[in-house]
Amino acid sequence: MTRLGRDFGDTMQKEAVPSVSADVSFASNRFPNYKIGADNSILDPKEEPEVPSMKDLVARETAQLIEQQKRLSVRDLASKFEKGLAAAAKLSDEAKLREIISLEKHVLLKKLRDALESLRGRVAGRNKDDVDEAISMVEALAVQLTQGEGELLQEKSEVKKLAIFLKQASEDAKKLVGEERAFARAEIDSARAAVQRVEEALEQERISKSFESKDTEGLMKEVQEARRIKMLHQPSKVMDMEHELRALRIQLAEKSKYSLQLRKELAMSKRLEENKSRLYEIEGTETLGSCLRIIPCSDNSPDFSRSSVQWYRVSPEAGSKEAISGATKLVYALEPFDVGMTLLAEIVSDQQNVTLTTTGPIDPAPGLGNYVEGLVRKSDTEFTVVVTQMNGREHPSHTIHKLHVGKMRMKLCKGRFTKAKESYSPTMQFCGVRGGGNAAAQALFWQVKKGLSYVLAFESERERNAAIMLARRFAFNCNIMLGGPGDRAPHGRT
Repeated sequence: MTRLGRDFGDTMQKEAVPSVSADVSFASNRFPNYKIGADNSILDPKEEPEVPSMKDLVARETAQLIEQQKRLSVRDLASKFEKGLAAAAKLSDEAKLREIISLEKHVLLKKLRDALESLRGRVAGRNKDDVDEAISMVEALAVQLTQGEGELLQEKSEVKKLAIFLKQASEDAKKLVGEERAFARAEIDSARAAVQRVEEALEQERISKSFESKDTEGLMKEVQEARRIKMLHQPSKVMDMEHELRALRIQLAEKSKYSLQLRKELAMSKRLEENKSRLYEIEGTETLGSCLRIIPCSDNSPDFSRSSVQWYRVSPEAGSKEAISGATKLVYALEPFDVGMTLLAEIVSDQQNVTLTTTGPIDPAPGLGNYVEGLVRKSDTEFTVVVTQMNGREHPSHTIHKLHVGKMRMKLCKGRFTKAKESYSPTMQFCGVRGGGNAAAQALFWQVKKGLSYVLAFESERERNAAIMLARRFAFNCNIMLGGPGDRAPHGRT
């Protein structure tokens, strides 16, 4: 066979070229891509490990620089940019070398194509077809080499841009290093001055505290010595003065109570003097939890059967009176709204009109306020009650129920069953029973909503008044004024 030299000169032998076998088949339609290794050995590229391209290396290095920029110091960042600049220069040199190698490949391919063209003119038949196929493979390889050169040029341009960027960044980093160094020196000097000032202030404070502690210790010693001398000379006199002061405080408290009692007795005596000419009077303790009754002063008093009664609340500050809706009986059970108010009763008969008043404002029940304050801390309080009326009618079964007063709602339960449950609302009413009877002080009226109401009897006056005060407290927190028919909160109290 004919052997081609490296210079592709006129080395064709004069003898005829043997024909190529028809059974020969090429593995691919492109020129083999192989490399010459040591000792002129042929290396298959598939056997070599894949080496990343220059573009991938540049992109990975740039991504790493951007990622590390946030956590590197200014000095480290400048050093990194300098290393990147050196790497970019190295890549640029490699690109130039690859460009030279590519140019040599073009020259070799051109010589190979010319040799094949000259060979095609000397062969015929199948050999000519094989030569034509080889020429087409060489041309395809030239096209691929041209495309590779385009990619190489693009990579070279990117590397050049990166080198410019890294060079500028390196200069900026160096400038920033100088600025940061100057700023750090200024900060260090400022911090040293501040530390010196703080140390001086602490030293002055320590000296002043030492003087103060010495003065304080001296004064304390003098006071203790004075007390010791005083106790040594007049121990009994000091103790006598303390006992005398304690006794005077006790006497003052007793006299204050006695003075208040005398004032009430004086008011009652004045009222008795006035009642000698009156037909009726108010009987009962003027304290929350009691009942007030209108009774005749003598046997000559007119019969109540032809008289009408109306109770009023009178504010000591404003002096205005407010009719208590539903309080039209001779007996009235005091409720929390009456505390601090003077009650007035008007009796209208055919013969004359009579006005009666209490001796003074109604007093609160002792200990009730503290009891209610303890219940306010709970989210729900349970009271034992008996239903006496429902919707104005007598309830046939006087069984035990549980009234739950919560922060947002109230409910009435009988065992496991809930008979009424409602949140605080403007339509709800909750007040003391305004009717007659000895048990009125232990009963209250509850209108759950329109069309549903109950009269509930409690175990004691204390429980009944505590339930009223607690419910009004929770309703007030929900912006609801909870009272009875026609009531309004007297002077902001609940």
